[in-house]
Amino acid sequence: MTKPLEGKTVFMSGGSRGIGLAIAKRAAQDGANVAIAAKTAKPHPKLAGTVFTAAKELEEAGGKALALVCDIRFEEQVEAAVQKTVDTFGGIDICVNNASAISLTDTLSTTMKRYDLMNDVNARGTFLCSQKTLPYLKKSSHPHILNISPPLDMAPKWFRGHVAYSMAKYGMSLCVLGMAEEFREDGIGINALWPITAIDTAAVRNLLGGDAMAKMSRLPTIMADAAHVVLARDPKTCTGNFFIDEEILREAGTTDFSSYQHEGVDQLVADFFVPDEIIERSPSNILR
Repeated sequence: MTKPLEGKTVFMSGGSRGIGLAIAKRAAQDGANVAIAAKTAKPHPKLAGTVFTAAKELEEAGGKALALVCDIRFEEQVEAAVQKTVDTFGGIDICVNNASAISLTDTLSTTMKRYDLMNDVNARGTFLCSQKTLPYLKKSSHPHILNISPPLDMAPKWFRGHVAYSMAKYGMSLCVLGMAEEFREDGIGINALWPITAIDTAAVRNLLGGDAMAKMSRLPTIMADAAHVVLARDPKTCTGNFFIDEEILREAGTTDFSSYQHEGVDQLVADFFVPDEIIERSPSNILR
């Protein structure tokens, strides 16, 4: 079995739980070095996992891990985390911009504190982590940036009711659009990955519908396997794409997706921001 990420160093924002942790563990299974840059140093009453428990899981999966307590809203903390990663592993090959803040509040209900949090973490944090890792990515033989962000479908329905969140999340995707062209000649693959269905994470369980919606969501492992496919590709020829997890896995030969969903579930719920035509061409039973 080939291990395309063996020996590669991944800098991951967030990653102490959910999709980020799943992607990190899949890289660790290849024998990758993974630096988890997240602010969760102590257990949260409603959210399992810290940077330290995540690092332990990565090492148990077969990789080398570095736990970095880092709030990506602050430039000096990101600079320190990147430097510690380079000092520990000798460089950086992959940057995964996973950290995200969400509040599905309408315009009149969104406080500016919440607006600033979402934009500081999602759009600004992605730009900042990319900017600070790029000098090292330029030196890598396999440089990738992967943003966990949606395709740029500008349908008004994706903004109505939660303008602030959509702006912040699309800001991550705009980084892909612009940076892919800016660093194309450097051979850096810069792409986005987004799930076609909701993913069973703490955000879904605590904010977006509870256990009922979680059961109609796929497991984070689908995003991990899809990310692995993207990150294994030649960055010189794989850049500027807005990948959907199910589509890239089908392209890679996956036909059975049952392992990615809860047992006994025959209908799944679509995620935000996925264009209607993508849902329509999927052979899965996905409800809009």
